[in-house]
Amino acid sequence: MSTLSVDVTQNGSVKSMESLCSAAEIEESDFLRLLERPPRPLNIERHRSCDERSLSELSIGLSPYPTFRNADNSSRFMDHLDVVFPLSPGRRSGFNTPRSQNGFETQTHPMVADAWEALRRSLVYFRGLPVGTIAALDSSEENLNYDQVFVRDFVPSALAFLMNGEPEIVKNFILKTLRLQSWEKKIDRFQLGEGVMPASFKVLHDPVRNTETLMADFGESAIGRVAPVDSGFWWIILLRAYTRSTGDSSLAERPECQKGMRLILSLCLSEGFDTFPTLLCADGCSMIDRRMGVYGYPIEIQALFFMALRCALLLLKQDTEGKEFVERIAKRLHALSYHMRSYFWLDLKQLNDIYRYKTEEYSHTAVNKFNVIPDSLPEWIFDFMPTHGGYFIGNVGPSNMDFRWFCLGNCIAILSSLATPEQSTAIMDLIESRWEELVGEMPLKVCYPALESHEWRIITGCDPKNTRWSYHNGGSWPVLLWLLTAACIKTGRPQTARRAIELAETRLLKDGWPEYYDGKLGRYIGKQARKLQTWSIAGYLVAKMMLEDPSHLGMVSLEEDKQTKPVMKRSSSWTF
Repeated sequence: MSTLSVDVTQNGSVKSMESLCSAAEIEESDFLRLLERPPRPLNIERHRSCDERSLSELSIGLSPYPTFRNADNSSRFMDHLDVVFPLSPGRRSGFNTPRSQNGFETQTHPMVADAWEALRRSLVYFRGLPVGTIAALDSSEENLNYDQVFVRDFVPSALAFLMNGEPEIVKNFILKTLRLQSWEKKIDRFQLGEGVMPASFKVLHDPVRNTETLMADFGESAIGRVAPVDSGFWWIILLRAYTRSTGDSSLAERPECQKGMRLILSLCLSEGFDTFPTLLCADGCSMIDRRMGVYGYPIEIQALFFMALRCALLLLKQDTEGKEFVERIAKRLHALSYHMRSYFWLDLKQLNDIYRYKTEEYSHTAVNKFNVIPDSLPEWIFDFMPTHGGYFIGNVGPSNMDFRWFCLGNCIAILSSLATPEQSTAIMDLIESRWEELVGEMPLKVCYPALESHEWRIITGCDPKNTRWSYHNGGSWPVLLWLLTAACIKTGRPQTARRAIELAETRLLKDGWPEYYDGKLGRYIGKQARKLQTWSIAGYLVAKMMLEDPSHLGMVSLEEDKQTKPVMKRSSSWTF
C-alpha cells in the first residue's frame, strides 16, 4: 500500500513531500518551530471514529472534548500532528515491514528489519487466521507459559501492526479474546466474575482429529493463582486504538463488543464497602505479576482503570443498556481524577507537608486523612525527589504510602490525562533529572528503588526471581520504551525519547531481545530473562514508528477533559 506524505506551505497549499524527513531527523530548533506553527485545515476524507464524538453528544453534562486540542483552545504539540503527519484510515507508517521493496530498515536503524522478522515469526494462527503473538520465541528455555498469547503482552504488538496498516490481526485478537470472556471461569469450585478477561490463551492442535481449539488461562494456572485485573482494561484500550487507527467504528459497535465492555465495567463499577473511588485489587494482578506489595490500590491499575473508563465512554453506544454505564463512568471519572491527583501525587512541596504531618486527626477537617506516620518516610525519597518534578506514588492506603516510582502507571497517567498538564511536565522533569536511576544503560526501570534485605523477605516472600534490581524488583524492561516515547511526544519532548531509543539500540539486538535486564543501571541480561521476548521487540518498533510519525500517538493518548479537573492548589514543582 502506498502512502502519501503531505506538508503545508506558507500560503496554506498542500504539496507532496515524499522526501519529508522524519521527526527523528528534525533538529530540535526546527522541531520547536514546527510545534509553534498554527494548524491548517487539510481536505482529507476520514471516517468518523467513536472517539471523535464530543462528550457533549453523550448528554452527560461534560464539556466537549476535541481530539488533540485543549478545551481552552490553546496551542499544544498535539494540535499540529495531523498537519504534518496526517493519519488516514488504514494508512501505513513510513516504516514498512520487510515485505516492502523500500523498507525503512535501509533508511533508519538496521535492527528494525530484524525486529519485524522476529515479530512476524511470533504470530499465532487459529484456523488459518493470525490471532496474536506468543510471549517469547526463545527455544533454549523451558516454555512454561511463554508460548501463549498474553493480553497485556500483545498490546505493543497490536500497536505495531496498526501503525503498519495491518488491522486484521488486531481485529481477530479482539474478537477471539471476547469469545473467551464468555467462558465459564472456575478456580477450585469458585466461579469468577462474568466480565473477567483471560490473562492468556493457547492454541491446541489435535493432529489426530485435525482440529484446533483455544485454551484460556484466567488465573487458574498462573503462578500465584491471581486473576489478571489489567487484561480487561487493556482490551478496552486496544479496542479504542483499533477504532482510532482505522477510523472504523463498526467493530466497537458490534453487540458482542458492547456487551464485553459492559461486563468488564460491571466488575469495576460495582458498589461495595470501599470509601474511595480507586479500584481494590490483589497483588500480582497486573504487569508486576508476582508478590511485590502492590495490592490494594496500585498506581498501575488505577491509571489503566482511568484510561479504560475514558475509552469506554467514547466507545459505548447511547442505547438503553449503554446509557446507564455512561452516566456511572462520568461520575466515577470525576471522583477518581480528584482522588488520584490529590492523594497519589508527590512533589517536593507535598513531601515536605507529609514530613510535618500531625497524626491521629479526626473528622472532616483532618489534613493527614490517611493517618500516615512521618517516620514511615523512607530515607531514599529525600535525595530522589528533585526540586522541580514529581510523580504518582505506587500506592495509598490507611497509614501506608508506597513511595516507589512505577513506570507504567506514571506513563499511562500522562497518556490518559489522569495527570494534569502540569503534573505531566513534572513527571517528565523527574525522569530527566533522575535519568541514571530510572533509565541507566537500558530503558527502563519498571519500579524504583528495589526492595532489599529484610524488606525483600517480608514483602516478596523471599521470591528468588525478584531479588534486588532483578525482574519486577527494580529490573529494566525494554518494552516500557514505547510508553516512555508516547509520554515524551505528548509532553513535547521527542529528544528525550530519541535519547532512550538510541540507548536501547546499542544492545537490544546484540543481546537477543531479552525480556528484562538486571542491575542498578540495567547492565546485565536478566538472570532468568527469555531471549526473543516479543513485547521487547514490539515495544521498540512502536517507539520507532511513533517518533517517526507522531500522529500515531492518537491511538494511545487522550487529551484532558476540563470537567474532570478539580480545583487544586498549585505546588512548587508546577511552576516552571
